[in-house]
Amino acid sequence: MGASGNIGSKITKNLLDKGEKVRVLGRSKERLQRFIDRGADALIGDAFESSFLTNAFWDSKAIYGMTPRDNTVNNLRACDNKIGESIANAIQVSGVKHIVNLSSLSAYRPDKTGPVKGLYDQEQRLNKLKDINIIHLRPAYFMDNFLRYIDMIKNKGVIATAFKGDIKFPMVFTKDIADEATGHLLKLDFSGKVVKELRGERDLSFNEATSIIGERIGKPNLKYVQLSYEDAEKGLTAAGMSTDVSRLMLELIKSTNEGIIGRHSPRTKDNITPTSFEEFADQFVKVYMQSTN
Repeated sequence: MGASGNIGSKITKNLLDKGEKVRVLGRSKERLQRFIDRGADALIGDAFESSFLTNAFWDSKAIYGMTPRDNTVNNLRACDNKIGESIANAIQVSGVKHIVNLSSLSAYRPDKTGPVKGLYDQEQRLNKLKDINIIHLRPAYFMDNFLRYIDMIKNKGVIATAFKGDIKFPMVFTKDIADEATGHLLKLDFSGKVVKELRGERDLSFNEATSIIGERIGKPNLKYVQLSYEDAEKGLTAAGMSTDVSRLMLELIKSTNEGIIGRHSPRTKDNITPTSFEEFADQFVKVYMQSTN
């Protein structure tokens, strides 16, 4: 699932590079064509349709599952749960025994996590399935989200969100998430219901991240600006998010700012991922430079 997305595309490439037979799912053949050209099977359909997913999952030895997000819906949790039920039903009917499920670092709790609440629901739903092995990958905030601020940097000369600038929290590179998922799909090295956190190389604040990016792109004075929750919500809705999704995003940010989520468990050798923010920033520069040419 999600083969044309940021993480799913990397997993698909990894598996094809290993010579695995891969089935990719999506709503658009065009977005999957690069994998079809490399020999992947493609099925085009709607994740809301359990019959489509059942057919897609059939005879698979393992599935990478995730909840596609539509930021324009009026009730995100209801939408997530509808897709979640479709996925769970298809897993049960198809008979597949190993599932790598993309979740979130905050999916351990049912409230105050904004858009993550649907992922909490999905973990609980999948955990009720009998005789199926599931590993829930719970990554932290994506470093890749900073790519969204390229236009802001160019047009306004700042990075601005509602996160507190000095609060440190985990950030992870999506390549590391994809590599982790790929390893489990290849090895099938999990049984029962397992949770694996991916907390990045170290905790980082927006002030620190902005400074690193500024140095890399030749703007050492690049500043981070904390927006009010009201201004941030206006910006989200102006960018096309529904009122419900904007509200949920602000709930997640508030909980992070207040320390409710993000720092609930310690760093260990098992949940640290290799890519530093400095290494990600080198990739950021490439995208930034391409956008200015």
